[in-house]
Amino acid sequence: IGKRFKNAFLLLISLLFYAWGEPIYVFLMLFSVFMNWGYGLLMEKSSKQKKLVLIGSVVSNLLILMYYKYIGFFVESVVAITGIELEVVDIKLPIGISFFTFQAMSYVIDLYKGEYKAEKKFTNVALYISFFPQLIAGPIVKYKEIGEQIKERCCTVEKSAEGIRRFMYGLSKKVIVSNILAEVADTILALPVQDMTGIMAWVGTAFYTLQIYYDFSGYSDMAIGMGKMFGFEINENFNYPYLASSIREFWQKWHISLSTWFKEYVYIPLGGNRNGEVKTYRNLMIVFFLTGLWHGASWNFVFWGLYHGIFQFIERFGMKKILVKHPIIAHFYTILVFSIGWIFFKIENIGTCFEILQRMICPWKYVESPYFLMELVNLRAWIVFIIAVVGCGVLQKIIKKYIPKLLELKGGTIEVIYCFIMTIYCFMLLAGNTYNPFIYFRF
Repeated sequence: IGKRFKNAFLLLISLLFYAWGEPIYVFLMLFSVFMNWGYGLLMEKSSKQKKLVLIGSVVSNLLILMYYKYIGFFVESVVAITGIELEVVDIKLPIGISFFTFQAMSYVIDLYKGEYKAEKKFTNVALYISFFPQLIAGPIVKYKEIGEQIKERCCTVEKSAEGIRRFMYGLSKKVIVSNILAEVADTILALPVQDMTGIMAWVGTAFYTLQIYYDFSGYSDMAIGMGKMFGFEINENFNYPYLASSIREFWQKWHISLSTWFKEYVYIPLGGNRNGEVKTYRNLMIVFFLTGLWHGASWNFVFWGLYHGIFQFIERFGMKKILVKHPIIAHFYTILVFSIGWIFFKIENIGTCFEILQRMICPWKYVESPYFLMELVNLRAWIVFIIAVVGCGVLQKIIKKYIPKLLELKGGTIEVIYCFIMTIYCFMLLAGNTYNPFIYFRF
């Protein structure tokens, strides 16, 4: 396809992609695109009323997000707290609404900050918000990062080949690793708590910790790879977060596009760390409250966000000095904190989460179960678990430090053969209806 039509074609395919999963809500996404494109043009024309236009844009986007994602949660909470009888509205959640709403908001906010001029072409804004590789599960892309690429980008055979390889790695992480880990995690963590031993609680948590990383980072790899195939450079979303030595460092490496979004559009505008320690801690807790709420309309997500905020608070308060002096302890502390946090992310009932946590803290008290652990975790799952542990940054670090020559094989024949074999195996697993959950699909 020639340069003149490639964006129109990508936009059409992106809309068809979304409509395949959400035939009705594709019109909601188009309305969001049209609304924010219009706010952008209005902001440029009404230079004296820019702030008013910005407020209108932010409020409009948040109202859409709140209606479709949070109205049911709000009503349920009011009923639970007050006892007032209200009808709980059951609204189907549009796929990826949190992702495309945040992208739309960043377009207008950065326009207000003067980082670029308003985009006159509706189709360019529409492609930015609906671009199918990262539409439903990120990474969250800002217009200032990709706007020029929409207008002018370079497509080469080398970049496409790199993108295809990256896609194959992401697909393999999702299908071969994450899906197999998910079978164990979902089986164990779905058991009645009274039937779960302390060891089972630890094993289920460990499997889920690796599952969610390979699920989400695998999808991000696929999105980045597909972007490269079309000539786009999408920023990285993960940087081996499980090698972090503090919760602060973990959030610098995990879901980078989301943490950067909250830093730029919430934390810094609130004052960041410029107005003393008390306000810095307040700003951190607001950000992590919103981070939890962004992930889901449920109190367990709110708790999960605040849980991470509390550890950021503790580290800033003085624990950071201890962690710096003892790197090995720091690393194991970080793994323990985020692994326990994933329990509250996974299980909606907070009471159940604490019961599982109780079994993890005192495993010797909970040793009886009608199930045997080896019935729940087969040999293949253990092998994949070990591969997952090694592959989430450990192997890469060893190669980079001790065997750098292996990096020279990147893009060569051996890597191509490896990617080809992994992809064929993925197709076989998918064709065989392998267990295939998708964690971030609901966000």
